[in-house]
Amino acid sequence: QVQFVESGGDLVQPGGSLRLSCAASGSIFGVSTMGWYRQAPGKQRELVGTITSGGATNYVGSVKGRFTISRDNAKNTMYLQINSLKPEDTAVYYCNAVSSTGRYIIPSWGQGTQVTVSS
Repeated sequence: QVQFVESGGDLVQPGGSLRLSCAASGSIFGVSTMGWYRQAPGKQRELVGTITSGGATNYVGSVKGRFTISRDNAKNTMYLQINSLKPEDTAVYYCNAVSSTGRYIIPSWGQGTQVTVSS
């Protein structure tokens, strides 16, 4: 079973940028769609963006123009470039494969990576 490890989170000031990485234990070539999720304090985990195996992306409205998802299938890695960070982006960020119906596929979540935006 494919497993993912997230990294790259940090404490940053509003307006700053981060690049998060999601490294897969195996090939992601056969995974049609992958996604980035985040869970803010006191909130449910939410899907913020997806990317297909061909590179097509989709984002929730609140992050459009600031979040960019990419993937390198040869390196079995997905990335999330975040620009113009806002305090409301503070959350633990996770990655997972996403089904055709929009549900996560891997039942066990990784540790995630903490993004904290504060002045």
